[in-house]
Amino acid sequence: MAVPDVVKDSITKDGVKVEIDTAKVPTVGADSDAHGCKSSTGYTWSELKQKCIRIFEEGTKLSPYDSENQPAGMAAFVIFEENGNKAELFVPNQKSIILKRKSEGGQYVNGDWQLIPWKGYVLKKGKDILYTGQ
Repeated sequence: MAVPDVVKDSITKDGVKVEIDTAKVPTVGADSDAHGCKSSTGYTWSELKQKCIRIFEEGTKLSPYDSENQPAGMAAFVIFEENGNKAELFVPNQKSIILKRKSEGGQYVNGDWQLIPWKGYVLKKGKDILYTGQ
């Protein structure tokens, strides 16, 4: 949410005018990103779909593999291109990542990131398993 703007207001009490700094209250839904997606209403920009989406409605949820060391509610989500050769990964506190696969049934890769279709999905970064999901 945007930082409130400080505005000057004044009141008169007992004949004395006093100026007060007050904060404008941000309007709910006024938090559009560069693409017009409103995060307060659950929308996030998808590079893959080229539109605002709700990842929790359109994506496949991936839960932390090591839930004891991950804060609750820190799920990742993945959405897939219609032909299935690209996937977009939404990991908490990071920009989305586009992963590509070379063949049907193969893993999706981008640098150290790997999304492996195995008993659902396994998401790895390097050698570490970070998330799993159906």
